[in-house]
Amino acid sequence: MTPPPKAFVVGHPIAHSRSPLIHGHWLAAHGLPGTYERLDIPPEDFPDFVRGLAAAGWAGGNVTLPHKEAAFRLAEVATPRAARIGAVNTLWFDRAGRLHGDNTDAPGFLAHLDASLGAGWPEATGTAAGRTALVLGAGGAARAVVVGLLERGLPRVQVANRSDGRARALGGLDPARVEVLAWDALARGDRLARAGLLVNTTSLGMAGHPPLALDLAPLPPEAAVADIVYVPLETPLLAAARARGLAAVDGLGMLLHQAVPGFARWFGATPEVTPSLRALVVADIEGRR
Repeated sequence: MTPPPKAFVVGHPIAHSRSPLIHGHWLAAHGLPGTYERLDIPPEDFPDFVRGLAAAGWAGGNVTLPHKEAAFRLAEVATPRAARIGAVNTLWFDRAGRLHGDNTDAPGFLAHLDASLGAGWPEATGTAAGRTALVLGAGGAARAVVVGLLERGLPRVQVANRSDGRARALGGLDPARVEVLAWDALARGDRLARAGLLVNTTSLGMAGHPPLALDLAPLPPEAAVADIVYVPLETPLLAAARARGLAAVDGLGMLLHQAVPGFARWFGATPEVTPSLRALVVADIEGRR
């Protein structure tokens, strides 16, 4: 008899991960056999861990910090999206036993925008601003967000980061459509006035970090503001957006939606991001405060 599939989330540290809660909920909802485990593997042990996945009977798993770039290098087959981002957060085996890697953060971010703003959000205003995104930050999450926005077809994505070098690396993804801004340029307001979507991918506003000090007054009235931070769910940036009457998109939905493709690969059923799942994870966040 074939044993039930087992999957994992691996990181270092990993105790904070909500992925077991998400996948455990879906396993129960679908009545599927299988397990999903949390694994703490230090960077020096990660290559051997990945090379031993098949022998250990793993169907695959999620990869989080600090292993995403190493997972990209170790995957035998990487999706074009993962190659553009240079990082992998989802691993699985094909029927030939080859280890595949994808980055589902990009489609997860877009799926949450679609669920929050409607699938036609880029063209909703019919203005140039409505199809221009301003992304704050230039780390791995920013790279996934920028790649997702480019895949969606936005004609212009602006990137602002406190250090210039990493932002310029993002500009290289598509020099014709990605514009790199100096962080100081945000204070002038004219850049925000041209943006239909503002996305914070920095740690500013996260619990234990300083808030993101940014005046949202220049944003167009139809603009949306997204923050990939989900602890707290309501960051000062999102609170300021709501106070201005702007659409505000929190970071929890990205976490939930990015988990869907992996579950489908490992357990053979495509789950849905439902209000009950969100409520379960929100309760866990509140309970850990």
